[in-house]
Amino acid sequence: MLQIRDVGKLLNTRKARVLACLALLLFAAGGVAIGDVYLRNLFPFLDSTGFSATNSTSGSIDLSSAFFQSLGTNGRTCGTCHAPSDGFGLSAVDAQIRYHLSQGKDPLFAQVDGSTCPTGPINNSLVVNYGLIRVGIQVPPNQFSSNPAQYTITAVRDPYGCALTTNPQGEQTVSAYRRPLPSTNLGFLSAVMFDGRESFFNPLNNVQTFQADLNVDLTQQAIDATLGHAQAVQAPTDSQLADIVSLEMALNSAQLYDFNAGNLYRQKGSYGGPQYLPSQEYYPGINDSLGGDPEGKQFDLNVFTIYNSWQNSRNRQQASIARGEQIFNTQPLTISNVPGLVTGSQQITGTCTTCHDTPNVGNHSFPLPLDIGNGRSLAYETDPNIIAGIKQLSPATMPVFQLVCNQGPLAGQTFYTTDPGKALITGQCSDIGRGKGLILRGLAARAPYFHNGAAANLSQVVNFYSKRFQMNLSSQQIQDLINFLQTL
Repeated sequence: MLQIRDVGKLLNTRKARVLACLALLLFAAGGVAIGDVYLRNLFPFLDSTGFSATNSTSGSIDLSSAFFQSLGTNGRTCGTCHAPSDGFGLSAVDAQIRYHLSQGKDPLFAQVDGSTCPTGPINNSLVVNYGLIRVGIQVPPNQFSSNPAQYTITAVRDPYGCALTTNPQGEQTVSAYRRPLPSTNLGFLSAVMFDGRESFFNPLNNVQTFQADLNVDLTQQAIDATLGHAQAVQAPTDSQLADIVSLEMALNSAQLYDFNAGNLYRQKGSYGGPQYLPSQEYYPGINDSLGGDPEGKQFDLNVFTIYNSWQNSRNRQQASIARGEQIFNTQPLTISNVPGLVTGSQQITGTCTTCHDTPNVGNHSFPLPLDIGNGRSLAYETDPNIIAGIKQLSPATMPVFQLVCNQGPLAGQTFYTTDPGKALITGQCSDIGRGKGLILRGLAARAPYFHNGAAANLSQVVNFYSKRFQMNLSSQQIQDLINFLQTL
């Protein structure tokens, strides 16, 4: 029987009541357009540490938008997996509440990808407990690469029976289980989707073409999501697609209020909250930590400055948040065995901002898919730092894939991973396990964390990084960094 974590307590929380009210509003509309109903800007949604909120540059969030309409055959909308209550992402708490209230009948749990396998007995445990959606991706050659993959792939652990399937034409499909990415703060993206597949043909790395390419990429994402996740028989119309992308591009989400620190925006000079984000400067490569800023500016490791004014605050939580911001910016860490950033036995010293260099946002401003090791399996891992990091997490039971490289510069090497990442798009051994770093704003609204939901909370996130990259944080530093991250 499906086990739901703490479900007995969920309906007694204030967040459950807020979610239930919004669910009732959407349910009353029958899953279709809601005439003249809007969610006002900065409407507060309760989470574990305070309230999150979204600001739309259009003035409010139109709940009659095509974003909230069922355009497929299984009742799903974009809002099914990108909920306003979760910073336009999906929290496990939200999934658990919806499973309980609907007895598993909510469109979120459609078998196509809300179950561990698209056929056979329905098992919603991964989406309910970890907020994971199954993504079926064909091994190259596929729509992205006409060349065969440089590797052969087998499933050495297949807990659900569909980790790797082969059709009569010999084409292999991998089941990867990933967290839905937030459909907000999109103006800061350097890649669309965890593996970058929606920006594969129109990369977001050029200042002159960024806005046009982002529009094309998000439009294609909406088409693919409707045909795939919503199981539509035809793509949305041009007007529906324009409506979806327009709504998404207007959104900025972040933590609004902290129970112990108070308002996060313009309190004693702070600039937390979503209000300031529309005016935050961004262009591809801004403050690039690898020296590629197209304006020639030097990398500034002080990426986050929104709580500088709290450094001498008499409020203990505010002072802790300011310290956490400085730890994020300046605490040395040792970067090794991170494909995409270092090679072989190379080792460099950096900070959190080496990879999270976008000012006051936190993703990398150029496409930089990395493998930090959080998708590896303890049963096969040999790197002691990665092992120490993974031991801080509580990952779901996942398939494990063996990839044996038979072409290219890595020929002869064997890799084990729970998600081949970008290698499923390019077929390149050098891309095995690599995925993009996420925008950090709005973290508190959308636990669990990492692409595979392996960190149940921000404490596990910080402890993973502290062990994985030998940050040697004290207990006070760990708490300060957690306090900072939960205000983003």
